[in-house]
Amino acid sequence: MQKSILVLISGNGSNLQAVIDATESGQINGRICAVISNKSTAFGLQRAQKHQIPAISLPHSDYPDRQLYDQALAEVIDRYQPDLIVLAGFMRILTAQFVARYKGKLLNIHPSLLPKYQGLNTHQRALDANDREHGASVHFVTEELDGGPVICQVSILIDEKDTAETLAQRIHKQEHFIYPKAIEWFCQDRLKMESGRVWLDNNELPTTGIRYAE
Repeated sequence: MQKSILVLISGNGSNLQAVIDATESGQINGRICAVISNKSTAFGLQRAQKHQIPAISLPHSDYPDRQLYDQALAEVIDRYQPDLIVLAGFMRILTAQFVARYKGKLLNIHPSLLPKYQGLNTHQRALDANDREHGASVHFVTEELDGGPVICQVSILIDEKDTAETLAQRIHKQEHFIYPKAIEWFCQDRLKMESGRVWLDNNELPTTGIRYAE
């Protein structure tokens, strides 16, 4: 049976597009029931409309605090009763109550090899540290920012000519591979979070998840 997927975005929506493509090709046994953005100008809303997916603008600026915004967001999400909620460039820190409400069905992708470089400016931080490799991680969302258990990662070697911008571009390409892959596993009922750890095919994954390389 197909899973229902709801996607949260804030901007361009390139990872959203990768998920749309994977559902339409049949890689993901699921359908996107709605896309919600906290920014009305997000280009990702146009991507959704182009594929006849309900596109909802719910600006956070309309709410006085994070708590009230997350309550409103949850009300909209619950109308669609999704099996999975995918954060695809959703630039909001979620409240503990929101995360607890959807525990085990919230996925995020972060542009670093977690647990390294939680938060922002990950590409420049990797360069400043003279790292030899960098990458992206898909993880379950928990109350700790970018601290949920990792499902899978992809690594790339850093070139001496790389800048934060070139790293971002190279990693984006890899994100478009690993994010649909993790969603595919979830929609096949192969992936779950239990007791704060990730299980795939009833096997507990290592803390860095399944690792791919460019």
